[in-house]
Parts: sequence; structure tokens; C-alpha cells
Amino acid sequence: MKKIVLAAALALLASSASAQQGVAGTWLTASGVAQVKIGPCPDAGSGPICGFVVGLINPKGPDGKVVPPDVATDYRNENPSLRSRKVIGMPLIWGFKATSDPNAFDGGQIYNGENGKIYSANISLQPDGKLRLRGYVGTPMLGETQIWTRVN
Repeated sequence: MKKIVLAAALALLASSASAQQGVAGTWLTASGVAQVKIGPCPDAGSGPICGFVVGLINPKGPDGKVVPPDVATDYRNENPSLRSRKVIGMPLIWGFKATSDPNAFDGGQIYNGENGKIYSANISLQPDGKLRLRGYVGTPMLGETQIWTRVN
């Protein structure tokens, strides 16, 4: 019984620590292929939070073969001039507006590197410490939700 209580207390403490960090930190995407670091935007005009790719897991090149993470490029981008940019360091989320909840942001943009398209998005930290992202076209009802897991 003591072990169960201790495990529950540790889980609650971990959840509380995640909530105190807010959305800032490094997150593993739902697909498990990228790590994204979320923090203050380097340019205030891009909103209060931005996210950049900081890690890749087994990235593939245009031929479908695995390439080293530091040479992976954004070859699926709809904009031909961006197809040769490196994925590491690439912006993935930006343009959000703060809400009354310090752990939720609306009105932003998210780039989907798997199809090369940009979507409207909202983002929120869930009670369990996971990050909920909703990308959509037009209205949030017409979108997809992803759950990201904190790496650190």
C-alpha cells in the first residue's frame, strides 16, 4: 500500500513540475520523428512562443533512404526556394497569441514537414503534462489534434 501511495505522489509531483514549466521545453512530436524546442520567439513580432526543430529520429531524404540529421532538408516544402533548407533549426510553430490561460495559445501557425504545408493552430498544456496541438484549415473543427510528449 505504501508503494502505491508513493508512486501516486511521485506522479503528482512530476505532473505539477510539468505544469510549472508551461509549454516551454523540448517535445517529441506525435509521429516520434522530431524533437521541437518551444520557448520565447527570437523576434517579438512572431508571437510569445515559437518552436524550432532541434532533433530528428531517422530522417529520410527525397529517395526514402535514412540520412544524417544534420543534412536532412525540407524537400517537401511547397515553396521551392525553401526545399534545400536544413530541418534542424527550422521554425515549426509561430505567430501565437496568448490567452487568459498561461498554458494555452491560439491563432498561431504550424508547419507540417511531412507534407510541406502550413496550418492554423492552437496549443495547450494538458493536466497530464502533455502538449495538445490542433492544426486546422479555416476552423478548428476541421483539423487534426496531436499530442506531444515532453523530452525535458
